Amino acid sequence: MPHSAKVATGRLFENRIVVWDIEASRRLFKDSYYGKPLGIPKPKDFDFDAPLILDLMESYYLVKKKKLRVESEEGEALSEKEVEALCAAGYPNFREQYLVYSLLRESGFVVGPGIKFGSDFAVYEHGPGIDHAPYLVQVEGDESQVTATGMVRSGRLATTVRKQFIIAIVNVESRKADFLGFDWWRA
Repeated sequence: MPHSAKVATGRLFENRIVVWDIEASRRLFKDSYYGKPLGIPKPKDFDFDAPLILDLMESYYLVKKKKLRVESEEGEALSEKEVEALCAAGYPNFREQYLVYSLLRESGFVVGPGIKFGSDFAVYEHGPGIDHAPYLVQVEGDESQVTATGMVRSGRLATTVRKQFIIAIVNVESRKADFLGFDWWRA
C-alpha cells in the first residue's frame, strides 16, 4: 500500500498500536474518537501533544478502512491478514466481536473497550468527553449459553453505572447481529 498523508502509521507494542505522529494522532482521534492519547485520561479537545494508543480491534477496523498502516515492533509493514491474525489471537471470539464493533461503528456510534464495566464494549452516541457511554454491549454467538445469573449480574452492573445493558447475538455467517436491550426497574 503506498504511503499517503491520509493514512496514519502505527507501531505494534505487545497488544496495542501506537501512532507516534502527533498530527496523525489528532486526526484519528478527531475522526470519531479512535484510540486514547497517551497520558491524557479524558482529553477535552483535539489539540493534544501525545501519541495515540489504539487497541487491536479498532486498529484492524482502521486498517480495513485504509486509514491506518500497522508496523511490527521491528518496523516492518504488517498486512491486513497479519493484523487480523493478531486480533484472532488476542480476542477469544474475535469474529463475533469484530462484526458487532463494525456494525456499531458503521451506525455512527463511538465504540470503546468495555472491560472496566465487565462487558465487551462501552458505546457512546457522541464520544468520550461529550457524553457518557449510555450502553454496555456484551457479544454472544448465536449458539452461546447465557445464564440468568450472568444476565442479572451484567444488568445490575450496568444499572449501577447508569448504562443500558445490551446483548448482541451474532451469526457470523450471515454477518448479522440482533441487539437485545434490557432495562431494570425497581418495584
